[in-house]
Amino acid sequence: MAKFFLRKKIGERIINGHPWIFGNELGDQDGSAEPGDIVDVFSYNGSFVGKGYYNPASQIRIRLLSRDKEENINADFFYNRIAAAWEYRKQIGYVENCRLIFGEADQVPALIIDKFNDYFVIQTLALGIDKWKDAIVAALQKIFNPKGIYERNDVPVRELEGMAQQKGFLSAPFDTSIIINENGLKFYVDIENGQKTGYFLDQQDNRRAIQHIVKDAEVLETFCYTGTFALHAAHYGARSVLGLDISEAATNTAKRNAELNGYSDICKFETVNAFDVLKQWVKDGRRYDVVMLDPPAFTKSRENIQKAVTGYKEINLRGMKLTKPGGFLVTASCTNLVTPELFLQTIDMAAKDARRKLRQVTWQTQASDHPILWHIPSTQYLKFLIVQVQ
Repeated sequence: MAKFFLRKKIGERIINGHPWIFGNELGDQDGSAEPGDIVDVFSYNGSFVGKGYYNPASQIRIRLLSRDKEENINADFFYNRIAAAWEYRKQIGYVENCRLIFGEADQVPALIIDKFNDYFVIQTLALGIDKWKDAIVAALQKIFNPKGIYERNDVPVRELEGMAQQKGFLSAPFDTSIIINENGLKFYVDIENGQKTGYFLDQQDNRRAIQHIVKDAEVLETFCYTGTFALHAAHYGARSVLGLDISEAATNTAKRNAELNGYSDICKFETVNAFDVLKQWVKDGRRYDVVMLDPPAFTKSRENIQKAVTGYKEINLRGMKLTKPGGFLVTASCTNLVTPELFLQTIDMAAKDARRKLRQVTWQTQASDHPILWHIPSTQYLKFLIVQVQ
């Protein structure tokens, strides 16, 4: 096994538990390694740091899997990691639907596994973990005996690792349009063609947080995707709900979800560009009791952070202006590079420009089946805020 050594004066972040090692943090090398191989990592003075998979084509040269010098990285290793992650989810009450593996937070960097009842969706986002895909599938089969496993590796980040985008069955074929239960509601999940893995499990707790503010309210949800927040609003007693999304496929699914739950009379959906119509509706004087904003990530590169902040400020400013005095704004950001502090600063700037005063009701992050490790800031990516607009 090849040995890699950290450069002198570099490595405190790594020694303290972060699993990523960048190319410029490495010094000497002892032995050769092929892309995707498991390698050992040592500090510059020779003390053992960990072992992980290596890819010279990636900016993240090594991703650490274990800090135990005696631990072997084999099929049993991945079985044990997945079994431990499942035990944790059961302990905290995420059983039917959950993010079973959340990459670095579950000590399996670049691996995502979402559990939708008896179906599983996998993403292997780095070469080193992709090489263990068969072992991961075998572990899922052994632990869960699932009805189906599907891979959603149709994501551009794989190309940075020298891999092709792809998707398809990792088990016997099955109907990829399934129905899940969440908070007393049913939702269609399109495993094959939906965004990400087909459904956003990270907001499942936050969707409950709107329970009291939507009762008897006129509600507007923008970037509604398949209408999950909208349906929760109806379920919790909203008088009317209008959902907006730029994707016709998404709004069609949202309409099917409304019909599935018996809320077609309360929930209506339109296929429009939210940025465009909100600007016009502010001019038209439209007002709602509750406005909900859950846009997609505005950037994935540090170079465009300011552009993302401008986008969040603009959409929230419009949302505040569309909220009746005393009403509520529900707003979220899943842009990893926008920190919680920056997001709150952006909301504050929007409020000042909109000449509105805000009273915080709820401030939280992603559901607990997406664990946060304090020494890995990227594991906390979702920001969710409810404020009263005065």
